Amino acid sequence: MRYLIIFSLLFVGCDQLGSDTVPEYVVAGNAIGTTYAIKYYNDTELELEQPIDSIVKMFNESMSTWVADSQINKFNNGQDSVMVGKAFQTVFKTAQDIYRKTDGYFDPTVGNLVNAYGFGANGEQTKIPTQEQVDSLKQFVGFHKLDLVASAAQDSMNLISSQPGMYLEFNAIGKGTLVDYLAQLLEDRGVDNYLIEVGGEVTAKGKSLNRDDAWVVGIDDPTQNLQNRRLVGTVSLENKAMAGSGNYRKYRITEDGEQFVHTINPLTGLARPSKVVGVNVIAENCTIADGYATAFMAMPLEKSRELLPNLPEIDVLIMYLDENDELQLESTPGFNLKPQL
Repeated sequence: MRYLIIFSLLFVGCDQLGSDTVPEYVVAGNAIGTTYAIKYYNDTELELEQPIDSIVKMFNESMSTWVADSQINKFNNGQDSVMVGKAFQTVFKTAQDIYRKTDGYFDPTVGNLVNAYGFGANGEQTKIPTQEQVDSLKQFVGFHKLDLVASAAQDSMNLISSQPGMYLEFNAIGKGTLVDYLAQLLEDRGVDNYLIEVGGEVTAKGKSLNRDDAWVVGIDDPTQNLQNRRLVGTVSLENKAMAGSGNYRKYRITEDGEQFVHTINPLTGLARPSKVVGVNVIAENCTIADGYATAFMAMPLEKSRELLPNLPEIDVLIMYLDENDELQLESTPGFNLKPQL
């Protein structure tokens, strides 16, 4: 049986009129191949269009594999040492930390495999790679093969690799990173209450003044169909970020009916669906939440259970199918999911 996975985040309980004392403003648009929405309370409306455009431009020039001359693509195109700026360095070091703490299940160097399966910027493959092809590409996987070394330029470092031919991509952490950039933009302008969403990843500061309570975000049931949308529950967020991952949006079916998904297990190189159908992670920022959500989608459920006691800095909801293909929810104590009745 093939499951159509719908796994998105909703703003829940957000009125349109603003609070009695502080006006509410909404800004929305398109960026990095997805959409963004910002809801904030402030005494006056802020001019955000130009600074948001600048942030997106900086992100694309630094980390987008869809921009030919970006810093990351200079590396992917074989340049031995690539000078990278502070934004790249910060994401690199966060990715490095998550890579280590998840025993390699979060690994942004799976780019060659992503392309081989047809899901990346250079991916044109319409068939599942053979085991021989996968084994050949696995030599280019391993975040420990990358390093940042000192550069003569101020605020810059050089990205180097011990394995020529590697392909690095931060797509699995990119939406969360953009959320954090937008949050910093509002912080710099003194906004105390806001909710930001980029492609389903969110961060919340303060509270919804309309409701005089924490921001509330809904989580879709991953086993639903398009005609019968329902939530598994809601989560209250206050000064926290949440990101989700699932294989419902990007998967392919071969001519013989075999399904392969965009979340690749970096240890095996395989892109096969598992019983885990959706993951949500709450963390102090959205870059961290996004990275861990990807990792827990890639690893077996048993491995998640093994690692979670050692990761007190995050809270996690894992949705999986049991032996009867019934949806089950499993979460850490601090996730505080309010079930949908």
